Amino acid sequence: MASTTASSAAEIVSKLNINDLDFPPNLAKNLHLFSPDQIELAKMLIEMGQSHVFQHWAEPGVDDDQKKAFFDKVAKLDSSYPGGLASYIKTARELLADSKAGKNPYDGFTPSVPSGEVLSFGDDNFIKFEEAGVKEAQNAAFVLVAGGLGERLGYNGIKVALPAETTTGTCFLQQYIESILALQEASCKLTQALYGTSQKEIPFVIMTSDDTHTRTLELLESNSYFGMKPTQVKLLKQEKVACLDDNDARLALDPHNKYKIQTKPHGHGDVHSLLYSSGILKIWRDAGLRWVLFFQDTNGLLFKAIPASLGVSAIKQYEVNSLAVQRKAKEAIGGITRLTHKDGRSMVINVEYNQLDPLLRATGHPDGDVNCETGYSPFPGNINQLILELGPYLEELTKTGGAIKEFVNPK
Repeated sequence: MASTTASSAAEIVSKLNINDLDFPPNLAKNLHLFSPDQIELAKMLIEMGQSHVFQHWAEPGVDDDQKKAFFDKVAKLDSSYPGGLASYIKTARELLADSKAGKNPYDGFTPSVPSGEVLSFGDDNFIKFEEAGVKEAQNAAFVLVAGGLGERLGYNGIKVALPAETTTGTCFLQQYIESILALQEASCKLTQALYGTSQKEIPFVIMTSDDTHTRTLELLESNSYFGMKPTQVKLLKQEKVACLDDNDARLALDPHNKYKIQTKPHGHGDVHSLLYSSGILKIWRDAGLRWVLFFQDTNGLLFKAIPASLGVSAIKQYEVNSLAVQRKAKEAIGGITRLTHKDGRSMVINVEYNQLDPLLRATGHPDGDVNCETGYSPFPGNINQLILELGPYLEELTKTGGAIKEFVNPK
């Protein structure tokens, strides 16, 4: 029978060819506790300027379980971010440096009012697009971003459990599911009458977080999924990312536990990497779906506009469609804006309200963001509701492995 003995720290360092690294003394003494994979993670942290996380480690034999738990957490952070923890630190460092230097993310771009379709509820134009959207609905999947709690609303539960209206107390999640089911029924009836095709179920994905996952599942199960088949619903839980302590992107340690890195939710952009890495997008594409609709956790009026907006995407052949609302100039809501670069590049994106006015002033609009003859800003208000054509969306995510360009908001 073969026997094994614990290698010394020196032997481990020699075998892994990491003699050239300046291991902090407190870590070097403990190297024999860790697997080769864990030592590779330690090497990565040192190379990325994170030696401070080992500064207060105890001697071998003290807190050994906590030291191993530290690397278990680092491994999870490393595996849950596209490109790994090193990529996260590198990107954060670059973004923080740009922010500190006051770099203008829109340098070289000129803003203009984007083209689009203005819909007025109930008129002939609206009804035309709505009918087209109902027809397309069975070729769509819905994605709800629901990772937040209702703390800012004075509510200690998940936001999707809040009442959408007070007469019946129907919660947002129930309203959303019943709206999707109603749209599914109407779409199937229409296509059955036109083409004789069989009924299709509309997939529904909910992105949760550590804070909301269990409670969202309990809300669904205790209410029999509000009439939707459980097989139609898929929960994807976003992982957290490491908190940063300063502009040098040094990982922040828990002030109460020197072996624990502080973490936080990454943001709504995680939904794209989760959809990609889970393989759901390819399943939808292979099933013949064409559209992915993203919506937020507390927008009770949304489904009044969804069918017509989907019809706009289908008729106008939009690969990306941002739903927007009228917006008063300088109102604290981002504006959907076309940005054209001096090199010819052009894109339509959300520009935050505190950036839109100075950007306009710097590019030949001395009054900045002002209301036009309608009484509203010509730049419509972003409400974070998107309709994406599945094929091009999946193609773009494949190029980056699901990663989405990030921004930083130092606090």
